Amino acid sequence: MIRANDSAPKIRCAIYCRKSTEDGLEQEFNSLDAQREAGEAFVASQRNEGWVCLPDQYDDGGFSGGNMDRPGIRQLMADIEAGHIDCVVVYKVDRLSRSLMDFARIMETFEKHNVSFVSVTQQFNTHDVFDVVGRCRFMKNHVVLRCQLITQSRVLFRSPGVFVPDDVTGIVHYSQ
Repeated sequence: MIRANDSAPKIRCAIYCRKSTEDGLEQEFNSLDAQREAGEAFVASQRNEGWVCLPDQYDDGGFSGGNMDRPGIRQLMADIEAGHIDCVVVYKVDRLSRSLMDFARIMETFEKHNVSFVSVTQQFNTHDVFDVVGRCRFMKNHVVLRCQLITQSRVLFRSPGVFVPDDVTGIVHYSQ
C-alpha cells in the first residue's frame, strides 16, 4: 500500500473527460468512464506526492472539442478561477481542446492560477516546477502551437493587401 507523504502538500486534481459524439454513452461503461478511470489511476499513482482526486466530474459527452461551448469545461475553468483546483488531468491533450486558440487560452488560465496540466497517455506534465525538462517540453509545445497557429493564419490570409503575423516575431504587418 502506498502511503501519502505527510509533508507533501495536497494537490487537488480534477479529471476532465470529453467525447465528441453521444454514440455509446448510454452503455454501462463508456468512453468517459474509461477516461476517468485512467485519470484516477494516474492520480492514485501520485498519491505519495500528495495528489488527491476531486470528486467533481468535469465531463462533456457529445460535445466537440473545437470550441469552448461545453458545460464541463466551463465549470472546470470556473473552479480553477475560484482556486479549487491545483492540477487538471486528461486522458489525451485533445480531450481538453482541438482548437489551438482555445488551448492557448486555457493554458494561459492554468498558468495564471498555478494549475498544472497532465495528459495520462502522452508525455505532457507541467506539474513539477523543479522539473526543468517538463517545463522546457511545455514551453516547446506552447511555441509549436503558436507556430502552427501563425502558419494556419498565413495560409488563410495569404492574399496581398491583408494583415499577416510575422513567423518569427508575431508582429502583424501588411502583406503586399
